[in-house]
Amino acid sequence: MSNEKQVEQLTTYMANFIAHIAKKLPDDVIAKLTEFRDKEDSPLSKTIYDTMFRNQELAVKLNRPSCQDTGVLQFWVKCGTKFPLIDELEGLLKEAVVKATFEAPLRHNSVETFDEYNTGKNVGKGTPTVFW
Repeated sequence: MSNEKQVEQLTTYMANFIAHIAKKLPDDVIAKLTEFRDKEDSPLSKTIYDTMFRNQELAVKLNRPSCQDTGVLQFWVKCGTKFPLIDELEGLLKEAVVKATFEAPLRHNSVETFDEYNTGKNVGKGTPTVFW
């Protein structure tokens, strides 16, 4: 497979992954939220937890992001120096974020600080952040 095709394929995989994690919390997080809800005595607190769980159910059922917070994506990358796409990785991650932003869809959270405008793509100067 050509390098260009590999970049395209990994970009698609990552866009799909980003869209998926925007819709479904990991099982360990759900388990911890369940544990916290079960320890609550306050009816209001239980209602808030129940609302969070309902939000999760609807996100999966309706194929929509579960929470539209104001955060930006961050990636922690660990790979060997011989990883074939190491030079393209930061660029393809940014492209995957743009793709997921429109396909998932995700809320547009990347704002150019000094220019004071939202890019509408979830990418900008320093976003998403890639930590090596």
